[in-house]
This record gives sequence, structure tokens and C-alpha cells, in this order.
Amino acid sequence: MTFPANVYLLAFAGAFVATFAFTPLWRRWCERWGLVDDPGHRKIHHHPVALAGGLAVFSGLAIVVLMGIAAVKLHLLEPEAVGKLGYGLGRRATELAAIFLGALGMGALGWWDDRNELKPVAKLLGQAVIAFAVAGAGVRVTLFVPSLLFSYGVTVLWILTVTNALNFNDNMNGLCGGLGVIAAAGFAWHAGNAGQYLVASLALLVAGALLGFLPYNFPRATVFLGDAGSHLVGFVLAVLAILPHFYSPEQPAPSRWAVLSPIFLLAVPLADLVSVVWIRTRHRKPFWVGDNNHFSHRLVRAGCSRIQAVIVLWIAAVGVGALTLAW
Repeated sequence: MTFPANVYLLAFAGAFVATFAFTPLWRRWCERWGLVDDPGHRKIHHHPVALAGGLAVFSGLAIVVLMGIAAVKLHLLEPEAVGKLGYGLGRRATELAAIFLGALGMGALGWWDDRNELKPVAKLLGQAVIAFAVAGAGVRVTLFVPSLLFSYGVTVLWILTVTNALNFNDNMNGLCGGLGVIAAAGFAWHAGNAGQYLVASLALLVAGALLGFLPYNFPRATVFLGDAGSHLVGFVLAVLAILPHFYSPEQPAPSRWAVLSPIFLLAVPLADLVSVVWIRTRHRKPFWVGDNNHFSHRLVRAGCSRIQAVIVLWIAAVGVGALTLAW
């Protein structure tokens, strides 16, 4: 990563500090207005917990993005950083606007679900509309297939899959946020090494924001992500998997396997999604109805504490994601 390290540091640290500072404010706001997760079936907490994580993470991301754009426009960074980031912002302005609005839309959809418990079909339809709009702005998967219809279909399916995989993995303190930090850091590494400075900076923003939230969520949770937060995390990770160019025609043929990097970086939540859907389908239960068959729950039944189960899954995510360094 030869790009000015201070820009990467500012992106990561700025998002961390902003989210860390915003979380208590949003927690009090949620408690005041009743946006809390009450104790109940399949829940381990005994007191209402504020569903402020999504609001805090989005606030941290948004304020640092706006400050970063202002810094580039006002030439407050060193010339090399201004030139490269300015070029990226100009070239990808439409895509970045769609991503921002998509993140806002996914967070709002999850927030509405937190408040009113949307029906699964309505929630899936809302996710699909947002994913289609983002694909329409040019944020699309191609997989070497020269078909616009294929590209739209795969992109929408990918965003829906990753969004719901992270939503499913918001089942123990720190699990969803920690997996998000690991995946975002992996995307930052790949993008930075490929000279994609803007994408690397965005990925570090996400990693920093989620890390700033984690102290309030792990090991003891005073704040939950809620559906607003898990939808937001899943969406931004899905987009970060699409933005980098993991392969180009100038690279050797074996490097085409690098397009599988996002699957490895998101292997734990994706495998968990496949596993629970398979189990529920096999038992003739709706796949969207929650149960205790996630990897985290099975680790607890095998003898791990909840904290140990989460750490084991973090380590697994790091280990599988590290395989992409070979590409």
C-alpha cells in the first residue's frame, strides 16, 4: 500500500472516533423514544437494550465521508492524495451517490423492521429494490459474462445474500460487527495493493466505524446493531466486494481465481446462512424464521461460552480470509 498512509489512517481513525462518540448519544435517543430490544424468546438479555448501532455506524461513516470530500475539494490533504482521490470521486460520483443512498435505504428498511416487524416478503422486496437501484448506477458484478441481464441478476442476488447473511449473524454480542471489521479490512488490503485508493479508503472507513461500535456491543452489550445496523453492515460489505477489480485481463490466467476473494472474506456468514437455510428447509420450516442452529449457537452447545463462540468465529473468518493473500 504505497498510497499516503496518513489518508488511510485518517479514514480508519476518523470513522472509529466518530462512531465511538456517536453511539452513547444515539443510545440515549433510542432509550428515550422506545427503540429498544425487549427481553423475550431466544434472547439472553434481561433488560431492554437500545437498537442504536445502525444509527451510530451510519453517522460515523457519513460524517467522515463528508469531511473527506471537503478535504479533497479544499486541497487540505497532500497533493498526491488530492489528485488520486479527486480522480476517483469524479469518476465514480454516480456510483458513490447510489451507494450512500443505498446504505441509507437499507438502514431505514432495517429501522422500520425494528419498529414494526415487517413481513419477510416485504423486507425482501425492499432489499431487492435497493439492490436493483445500486446495480443501475453501475455497481455491478460481471464474472466475465458479457450480459447486462446476467450482471443485474447476479448483483441483486449477491447484495441480497450478503445483507441477509450478516443479518442472520447478528445473533450474539459482537459477532456481526466483528465479522464486518474482518471482511472490510480484507477488502481494504486487496484494494490498496491493487492501487484502488478510494475503495481502500472506503473499506477502512467501514472497518473503523464498526470497530468504534464494538466496545458497546462486546463482550457485554449496552447497544445492539438491530436490523438497521445488520442491514447496513451487510449492504456495505456486499458493495465493497463488488467495487474492487480483483482481476484484469493483463494479469496471468490463474489470477482469475482472485474473483473468489469476496466469498472467502465473507465465508463465515455465507456458510452460516447456507447451513441454517438447509436445516430449516430439511425440517420443513420457513427459512426466515429464526432458531438456534447458527454456528454460534452450535459452538455454545458444544461447550463454548458465548464469548468464546464469537472469538472462534472471528478467528475462522481471519483464517479463511487470509487464504486470499495467495492471490
